[in-house]
Amino acid sequence: MKYKHIIWDWNGTLLDDRWLTVESMNRLLQRRKMNLITEESYREVFRFPVKEYYIKLGFDFDKEPFSISGTEFIEEYNKRAREPRLHNGAEDVLSSLKELGMNHSILSASKQDILDRLMGEYGIADFLDHVVGQDNHYAHGKTEAGKQLIQQLEERSERILFVGDTIHDFEVAQSLKVDCALLTIGHTSKARLQKTGARCFADFSGLKQFISAG
Repeated sequence: MKYKHIIWDWNGTLLDDRWLTVESMNRLLQRRKMNLITEESYREVFRFPVKEYYIKLGFDFDKEPFSISGTEFIEEYNKRAREPRLHNGAEDVLSSLKELGMNHSILSASKQDILDRLMGEYGIADFLDHVVGQDNHYAHGKTEAGKQLIQQLEERSERILFVGDTIHDFEVAQSLKVDCALLTIGHTSKARLQKTGARCFADFSGLKQFISAG
């Protein structure tokens, strides 16, 4: 196989949490009497850094600092953070590829302490070599953390695949000089992801077939 190490994004890629993200954001929007979003409209505007996504939704940071709405969103999300489940097929693809000799890591914009706890709760910690998150909850991005992770992996860049669900994941992969595959089941619409030119997959079955055949 071409690839020996898979770096996975977490939210939206392995974790099916788009619905909770939308519901949590709508609570903020409702309190401010702003237009609510649907899962479909959300997938058209979500982006990194998330501060730009908030602006797309109509937040005015001259009137209210991002730290207020950003923290409020995290508080809403965390109230129900244990409700989302892994995407169908996520655990299977981790297990199957591990049996084929593939190693796995997670690179996420989520806070490190939350990630560490969730890996055990979702029962996938044993599949993972590294779990890399952030030291804050504002999801500024993960390029620098990714570069540090790459330095820890004993693999050539052409043997590493980054799997995500956002345009930012594609940009991170480019910065890390590794191949990228994108799942269209997460936080970004298929049409937007396809514009990156990356390989896009509608489910884990197709992704696993691609990786195994490489």
